[in-house]
Amino acid sequence: MSSATHQTIKLSKGKHTSPDDGACVMELASMLAGEPFTDHPASVCPVIGSFLRAYNDSIDDARRQDLYAFAADVVGSRTSADVQRLRAEHLTDWASQFHRRRWTRLLLPERLRSIGPNRHPSLESVGTHAVHAISKHGDETHAAVLSVIRELLAIGARDAPGPTVATESPEPRPEALV
Repeated sequence: MSSATHQTIKLSKGKHTSPDDGACVMELASMLAGEPFTDHPASVCPVIGSFLRAYNDSIDDARRQDLYAFAADVVGSRTSADVQRLRAEHLTDWASQFHRRRWTRLLLPERLRSIGPNRHPSLESVGTHAVHAISKHGDETHAAVLSVIRELLAIGARDAPGPTVATESPEPRPEALV
């Protein structure tokens, strides 16, 4: 039996015991990083990792292959706790747009409507919560997901601009986010 490599593997749903059984996007990232085969590579930001694991498992095979390039991009994305919190906040804000769109939210009493969007999940689960906020996966949401992954990678990256934040005063932005 030939051994699968990062060049021959097809991304698939779920957790796998070895590359010969397939790989999710995070397992592929562990291969590219030279780490033991796992869906929780040490070199990957836990916020981005949780988002990619959950999204990998919630989409069809064709869309899943679009995640292939991100396996390499996320290697080395683990950074400081402050940057991880910024990424988590950005992802939570991004996911809130899907909470607002759900018509079923209107069926809940007002006091219960704020529970979902105002929860503060752990850094390891914020990505799962964001993926669960997407009620239907389509081309539009897939494009939005790919875009937010790029935004998350840009937050805290050296020499890369993060999400633009408009301010009313021309005060300088703190540069020490890394």
